[in-house]
Amino acid sequence: MVNKEIVKALNTEFDNISPEKILLAISEKFKNTSIFTTSFGYEDQVITDMIFKNDIPISVVTLDTGRMFEETYKVFARTFEKYKKEIKTYFPEKKEIEYLLNTKGPISFYESIENRKECCHIRKVVPLGRALKNNECWITGLRASQSTNRSNLNLFELDQGFEIIKFNPLLNWSLEDVKNYIMVNNVPYNALHDRGFVSIGCEPCTRAIQPGDDFRAGRWWWEQNSGKECGLHTHE
Repeated sequence: MVNKEIVKALNTEFDNISPEKILLAISEKFKNTSIFTTSFGYEDQVITDMIFKNDIPISVVTLDTGRMFEETYKVFARTFEKYKKEIKTYFPEKKEIEYLLNTKGPISFYESIENRKECCHIRKVVPLGRALKNNECWITGLRASQSTNRSNLNLFELDQGFEIIKFNPLLNWSLEDVKNYIMVNNVPYNALHDRGFVSIGCEPCTRAIQPGDDFRAGRWWWEQNSGKECGLHTHE
């Protein structure tokens, strides 16, 4: 069972150390039980590059909700072509998706926050639970400046919902830091980023933002005061 003292010790041990060095150390500390989840956005592509080009033994997985952009699948393909490394894919449970669509139709998420969170739970949270099973450390692309909900995060967190240590290697990076790494290291990235999409999720629930908008403004834009989270990163 993970406890807060372990997480506190990790934050102390790895303070002011580069993400790549921490990733390597994490792979050794949590041998065969560390996992990185990617949705192929800017931040995730940076971490994928760090893991793959350094042959760090960390599992890389993705959640295919069945509602992704064509551009997301294309960057998935380019990433596989560049690194020739496995990115294991997890899908929603077939029966749950069939029941949702048969009872509420294909776009019930526009009708209420409860319906939207139900869809996110089926398509993202449940598959994530399967992916994280038997792992001890979950690596994410969260950054503190992405939203107010994430501004108080630590490098290492205790996710009590999934009972796992969460590691945010790019926590203190700015968006410009991320973009610069992508360019300097010639990392494949989602073409939607060039069209004003900064946070990219499912196609029906994501749109481009305008200059000056909040980083998460393009996600579930029809909602007010919902926290702009899908359920993957809301466990304290």
